[in-house]
Amino acid sequence: MDNAGFICFFPKFMADHEEKLVTRSTLVVDCVLVPAFFIFMYWVVAPHVTSHDPAMIHLWGAITSCCLTAIFWLALQMFRVTLRGQREAGKK
Repeated sequence: MDNAGFICFFPKFMADHEEKLVTRSTLVVDCVLVPAFFIFMYWVVAPHVTSHDPAMIHLWGAITSCCLTAIFWLALQMFRVTLRGQREAGKK
């Protein structure tokens, strides 16, 4: 990626950010919200697993909750970037 030929694939309008995009506070928020969302989704999804075996209920409840939690994490990151962009646009 350090080759000069590789850089031509990325336009020059992509500005370098001087401030960090990930801070301690955002990591703390992520480390609190994401596991809390996983637990909430497991609590919602597990009763809907069509099995009488507790191991299967735990397995499929956890797998489904993982997928939903990953989508939540992506949505949280997109929200954070959009909010930052709106704040920067308001300053100009």
